[in-house]
Amino acid sequence: MYHFIIFLISLILVYLLTFIARRIAIAINFIDNPDERKFHTTPTPLLGGVAILFGLIFVLFISIFICKDLIPPIYELIFFYIGLILICFLGLFDDYQEMNPYIKFSIQIFIALLFIFGTKMSTILGPFYISIPVLLIWIVGLMNALNFLDNMDGITAGMATILGFGYFALGILSHNHFLSFISAIFIGSTLGFLFHNFHPAKIFLGDAGSMLIGYTLSALGIILLKEIPRNFSLLLPILLLSYAIFDISLVSLTRQRDGRGILEGGKDHSTHRIGTATGSVKVTAVMVYLINILIVIITVIAFVTENQFLILVTTIIFALVFIFFGGKLDAIPILISKNQLRKKTKKSL
Repeated sequence: MYHFIIFLISLILVYLLTFIARRIAIAINFIDNPDERKFHTTPTPLLGGVAILFGLIFVLFISIFICKDLIPPIYELIFFYIGLILICFLGLFDDYQEMNPYIKFSIQIFIALLFIFGTKMSTILGPFYISIPVLLIWIVGLMNALNFLDNMDGITAGMATILGFGYFALGILSHNHFLSFISAIFIGSTLGFLFHNFHPAKIFLGDAGSMLIGYTLSALGIILLKEIPRNFSLLLPILLLSYAIFDISLVSLTRQRDGRGILEGGKDHSTHRIGTATGSVKVTAVMVYLINILIVIITVIAFVTENQFLILVTTIIFALVFIFFGGKLDAIPILISKNQLRKKTKKSL
């Protein structure tokens, strides 16, 4: 019941806060203007990520009074929320003035390290010299994977909501109160925002929102590992986030192969390719939702069975399916933007 209450409060609060965020974005001209790299065709307000951040913060304080028994250890919450705030402000600055990607990566690494050491996760995978590099790749990689995926109306917010439900189910089943508590707030916040962001979107997440979502999903994956057996159970977060990993892998590999800049924006993501095939933003979003719902269901079933071999086999099968799916999507024509063409020309010279 308490989980449902904080979910409902989060949903209503962020739904209302998004109206305010949209008006502020319009008033200060914090707008995402369309260009050839982007899918939208009309100027759209940003600051959606700020609405989600404020929802996550306010509901935490409300929870202290209505369900304090669910509150996880304070040091874990403090460092989780410090990282949340920092990554949102980093994204805001990047939305306002595009940052040098290497500077942005450096700050992302700092924020990831702050979470790892602050929540005492530096040896969760074994010795620190193994855990820290793996966790850094996981956190920074997912920040950017969800940032990459935020390229069509409703995709990232909808995926986040679905994956949040997956984490919530795993948190309940594993008696991981930190995981279920944060997941419940997160689900309500992203769903409340999704009502404004589904096609045609009235407001965007911006880098602030998409990196915040990537940070949260990666952090929840690490928190999940605290309460589950080792060995192949470590694959559960990878299985759950497999679509985001698939998309960033597809984009990186095809751009590298074709001599285009990996870090340059473009219309060559899995969602763009699906959109080209279906001819509809809404259909594309629903397809991505259905894929992720299937992933969540299978991940939860694999966890419930407590069969390590099944988890390994399921992960391998998903990897093979995504390789096949990626090959089919790679055959769909894409529009290469001028910024990527310049990179390609420069490399060929």
